[in-house]
Amino acid sequence: MTAHQQDRAGDRAQLRGTARVRDRVPGRTRRRAGRPAAARPAARARLALAALAGLAGAAALAGCADAEVFTGDKPHSREQTIRVVPHDGAHGVRANGRFEIRVPQGRLERVSVSRTGGAGRRSVAGRIAPDGLSWRPAHARLQLGAKYTVDAVALDGAGRRALRHTTFTTAAPDRRLIGYFSPQSGTTVGTGLIFSLVFNRPVADRAAVERAVTVGARPAVEVAAHWFGHRRLDFRPRARWRPGTTITVQLRLRGVKAAPGSYGVQRKTVRYRVGRDQVGVIDAARHTLTVRQDGRVTAVLPVTAGDDDNPTYNGTMVILERHSVTRMNGGTVGFGGEYDIPDVPHAMRLTRSGTFLHGNYWAPPEVFGGLNTSHGCVGLRDIKGGGPHTPAGWFYDRSIVGDTVMVEHSPERTVAPDNGLGGWNLPWGPWRAGSALR
Repeated sequence: MTAHQQDRAGDRAQLRGTARVRDRVPGRTRRRAGRPAAARPAARARLALAALAGLAGAAALAGCADAEVFTGDKPHSREQTIRVVPHDGAHGVRANGRFEIRVPQGRLERVSVSRTGGAGRRSVAGRIAPDGLSWRPAHARLQLGAKYTVDAVALDGAGRRALRHTTFTTAAPDRRLIGYFSPQSGTTVGTGLIFSLVFNRPVADRAAVERAVTVGARPAVEVAAHWFGHRRLDFRPRARWRPGTTITVQLRLRGVKAAPGSYGVQRKTVRYRVGRDQVGVIDAARHTLTVRQDGRVTAVLPVTAGDDDNPTYNGTMVILERHSVTRMNGGTVGFGGEYDIPDVPHAMRLTRSGTFLHGNYWAPPEVFGGLNTSHGCVGLRDIKGGGPHTPAGWFYDRSIVGDTVMVEHSPERTVAPDNGLGGWNLPWGPWRAGSALR
């Protein structure tokens, strides 16, 4: 679905819908091979002992157990509690195929389904049956060449809550070139938005495709294109958009020959409105997130960033997605069974390789503003279920897709320009040189 480079050695697997993060769980330690334990700061050792003492007998709060352990006795797996058809990770699903969410017992509490395709990201209408046992979409036929994302919350027969996150992709029409983008038209975005098209098949004639896509702005500003390989085409101005700007994207791909036997099918206009300018600056050394709106500091929040073994990327990133709750599984980014947290609150994706800025309810309060303990993400203090008045809830409620997040003073390298919307880390000259029309 994406062609974004996975530039961290441990994050080379392509995303398949499950949230991929690196977030250290208290009480679990991961060191580089050959590194002695004594090399770690004494303060961190004391905190680890305190965390273990505080969480003794409550492994679920450490996020390293199955989702249902959070509620007591271990029930069936998530897959048994919430059944989704098509199965997680399915590809080539027929447009007239079966699509439903079902629980064998208990009831569905909440179902959220979205579709990302040639028209951007959209919500999928549907309803939970009166008995609470199933959900079905309002329209039986699926859209071709689209990725569907399912987030469902249910209570099983014993009253234990479970959350399931799955994705599947429908078959794309033969020989048709489709450019996927997000968010959908009509959205208010942050000043850091980069318009990005990821194509479903390689583009051989990049110049022809680039000529068929134009991105303009009012007030007028120069916007330049940059190709990342043969599947991804991004557009941005020299500097972040001015608040109040209207961005207009013209997709005139219908009939354009992209490669032998491959032709574009999209012809549409996409418009965005740029909202207020918000920038969050994370100082990994000071463990702070400084929030500025229109240049004015509105808050300084304590955070925990990536630890010595898994430091957070430096550089400029952009909020790609926002999830009030999502699952984070260490097995999807090379951390094995170190953690599998089914209900991470207030999660905002910053990179495609798995960096999130999210709420953290399982770490001791002294971690925030004091130590970096994560697998590479940035955590804000939160409560289980997500609290509106916690630091994480406050920042989430004031953030939108396209907002800028900068990380500084981390020992990690700068995030790659094609990892998420990291193109702001590429100087203007090299960015413009990435156009196929120059």
